[in-house]
Amino acid sequence: MTEWLPLLGFAIATSVTPGPNVLMVAAGAASHGVRGVVPHMLGITGGFGAMLLLVGLGLAGPLAASVWLHEAMRWAGAAWLLWLAWKIASAPVSDRKGAGEGPRRPPMGFRSAALFQWVNPKAWMIAAAVTPAFTRAGEPLLPQVVAISAAFIAVSLPCLLVWAGIGAGAGRLLRSPGRLRAFNILMALLLVASLVPMLR
Repeated sequence: MTEWLPLLGFAIATSVTPGPNVLMVAAGAASHGVRGVVPHMLGITGGFGAMLLLVGLGLAGPLAASVWLHEAMRWAGAAWLLWLAWKIASAPVSDRKGAGEGPRRPPMGFRSAALFQWVNPKAWMIAAAVTPAFTRAGEPLLPQVVAISAAFIAVSLPCLLVWAGIGAGAGRLLRSPGRLRAFNILMALLLVASLVPMLR
């Protein structure tokens, strides 16, 4: 049986600490507010929950056994993150009166955010670590993996809301397009920096 308190602690710690998901949510919320990134947050929550189920039920084994596939996914994820960092840094910004560089869109919607989990290096690190750490041999695997996925789904939105609030607050403080551009560039640089420990 899964130990709930340690699992919830692990889920909160890994979900709220800086990584690609929370940095993109913060950057999106700075320009579009919390409501504007709700589809993005729901996509992260649903996509990572589904990923944990599939990886926990055995998908990790074949991927781990194939060195070239593991490396290909890791570098594909890094390339996508670099592209997303560029999109964040170069996203159009405007002042609160509507003047600016043109129409703005959040970096991701529901489907893109859900699919992104499969090339997110941090998501893979968590998914690979959590099943062996929080399951017990000799007990049915499915209920244990469902419990792990449910724990992450339960904490995901609250943790993402923290970062959406930070981004929205920054957006209100950074009213000029130049300051908002600087914030977006900072978020993009932090996103790139988050790749360093994952690619070692």
